[in-house]
Amino acid sequence: MRIPRRVVLAPMAVMLCLGLWGLERGTMWRDESATYQMAQRTLRQILRAMGGVDAVHGLYYLLMHPVLAASPSEVALRLPSLLASMAATGLVAALGCRLARPRAGLWAGLLYAATPMVGHYAQEGRSYALVAAGAAWATWLLVGAVERCSAASWVAYGTVVTVTALLHVFAVLLLAAHALTLLASRAPRRAWRGWGLAATGAVAAVAPLARLARRQSAQIAWIPEPGPGRLWALAHHFAGPSGLVLAINALLIAVALARPRRTRPRRPSLTAVALPLALTPPLLLFALSQYRPLFQERYLLFALAGVPLLAAAGADRLVTAVTDHRHTAVATAGAIAVGGAFLWQLPLHAWERAPASRQDDLAALAQAVGRLTRPGEPVLYDPPKERRIAIAYPRPLAGLRDVALAVPGPASGTLYGIDVGPSELLRRLGTARGAWVVAADEPKSRRAKTAVLTGHFRLAYSLCLPGVRLERYVRRNAVGAR
Repeated sequence: MRIPRRVVLAPMAVMLCLGLWGLERGTMWRDESATYQMAQRTLRQILRAMGGVDAVHGLYYLLMHPVLAASPSEVALRLPSLLASMAATGLVAALGCRLARPRAGLWAGLLYAATPMVGHYAQEGRSYALVAAGAAWATWLLVGAVERCSAASWVAYGTVVTVTALLHVFAVLLLAAHALTLLASRAPRRAWRGWGLAATGAVAAVAPLARLARRQSAQIAWIPEPGPGRLWALAHHFAGPSGLVLAINALLIAVALARPRRTRPRRPSLTAVALPLALTPPLLLFALSQYRPLFQERYLLFALAGVPLLAAAGADRLVTAVTDHRHTAVATAGAIAVGGAFLWQLPLHAWERAPASRQDDLAALAQAVGRLTRPGEPVLYDPPKERRIAIAYPRPLAGLRDVALAVPGPASGTLYGIDVGPSELLRRLGTARGAWVVAADEPKSRRAKTAVLTGHFRLAYSLCLPGVRLERYVRRNAVGAR
């Protein structure tokens, strides 16, 4: 089936406009700052760091290395995610067109672009939008491979799945969704054989990364065990945070499932593709998280594409039942309806483009610390991860002396560097009359450096900032210390 270019290009253009809106927020949050600093290291330093930290994001850092080498800016940091979101939007539209008809593809692509969760990760310097694009591409290739059953088509499919899972290891759950697609489609034996070889190759390629990531699992020890409420929250993210939009999407999906569209022989139906994609990865990750908590909505962005495909299929079935399906005004009316859903959720979209939509605002924190401190004063980051503020925005804190740092992150193969021990820290403080502490404002945070200070210094000043505490310690025998 020939796919009209406008069906793909119109949703991509919408995604581009939405992605450019507020792309420059003027600040990074902690995860983006990790990308920013890691991708600017040398290739050797990136590979060394992957042995001890963030291996699951290693390929993404390597891909971002030339991007930030060309332009070390926040816009450049987020631009690959925006381009990937455009690609995913186009692929969703193409899938809807291929598995249903052009207007269903147009509506699916527009729905995908207008989903607030998609807009959120289209503007974030992390790998999740790239993973979503890879998963959509792999799904497109799966449909083609089932139709043709050629060796080349399965090799292409396996390659894209492998690269996608190397970008983030949880994308390997896509294989389970695709297995259910084959099962629901009653795929012939040779299709199963091709898929099995491709899946085996992908799993074998990703297994070393999975083992390495498991050894680094302390990085995600903060993730709590999920309850059923997390699945309900994910449904809101996938189908629209607004209750009204969620209800309409649910109704359209029910119509699509109640009256699935017939397809040509050897081609999977839209429901056979979209339903496993939307449900299988979240349910599998939820089940795994009962044993080892891993459930995070961003890890599952790649599964979201199934929801707009199903909703568009349901809308198409409703329209077919009441009007001439060839009427061109119908497609336009559907697009206008998607625009109405977008306007209904406009405050949510605006919120996603505000610094407060992320967990922290490192630029504001750096400015606040810079205003309260003086050049030459000692500063301690407790624990070392709070050093991310100074790494992301060094200018406001350039005059402070990081007295605890022994080996910087790039040289030590760590994210935030290695600190000196207690005795060396006291030696470095010397006769300083005071020191600043940038401490994590977290209940279970271990504050080793603060414990060292308390024997020789007293707390003179404390200020709560979003996510951190800025504290001023003065020597106990100091007179008139600031």
